[in-house]
Amino acid sequence: MEQKSTKVKRFHHLIKKLVLKPYIRVSKQHLSSQLQSNHSFSLLIFNKMRSKHQLSTLFLTIFLLLILGCNASPPRKSIRSRRPCKEMVFYFHDIIYNGKNSKNATSAIVGAPAWGNHTILANQNHFGNVVVFDDPITLDNNLHSPPVGRAQGFYIYDKKEIYTAWLGFSFVFNSTAHKGSINFAGADPLMNKTRDISVIGGTGDFFMTRGVATIMTDSFEGEVYFRLRVDIKLYECW
Repeated sequence: MEQKSTKVKRFHHLIKKLVLKPYIRVSKQHLSSQLQSNHSFSLLIFNKMRSKHQLSTLFLTIFLLLILGCNASPPRKSIRSRRPCKEMVFYFHDIIYNGKNSKNATSAIVGAPAWGNHTILANQNHFGNVVVFDDPITLDNNLHSPPVGRAQGFYIYDKKEIYTAWLGFSFVFNSTAHKGSINFAGADPLMNKTRDISVIGGTGDFFMTRGVATIMTDSFEGEVYFRLRVDIKLYECW
């Protein structure tokens, strides 16, 4: 019986050695390989997720920078803080027709209220008078200096209560220094020492120009003659 039992044990040991042990070794190797594969797969998933997260963060950062760049526009400079591209000073001389000075007159009344006429400016601050002019332009305040062009346009006295007008005219140059024209328009509150009107365009040397003209009454003689000083500052020069 003991021999038989010994033989059975040997047989079991042999079976375990020949059959079960290789299987167990193979199973361990497979399990290890599977674990390594799973770990590699996990790392791959993690890396992809991290890459996606980094890309999302990058896109979000770029998007925010674009929004901030659009909103953070530089402050606009006012016209007074900008330097003009061209400055000029001229004088123009207006001699209004009074019924006796047709040879020297450079302007004439073409519109008058019911209580006025075309040779004398109406009372009530000349309200309703329309005057057309073709005045000489000079570089100094001397009426007899050689003209460099003509100031051509009109002015309208447009208020009863105060002495004021509205201007629309052009400087038409005919000198060697300047060719072309500059156009002006704006309110002229005559009681102010200086008044600003708009430079709204031009031709020739002043093509498409923009700016401001400061006008000042430099002299006047009753209601027949006045001289304006025009200080021109151009902010758009082509």
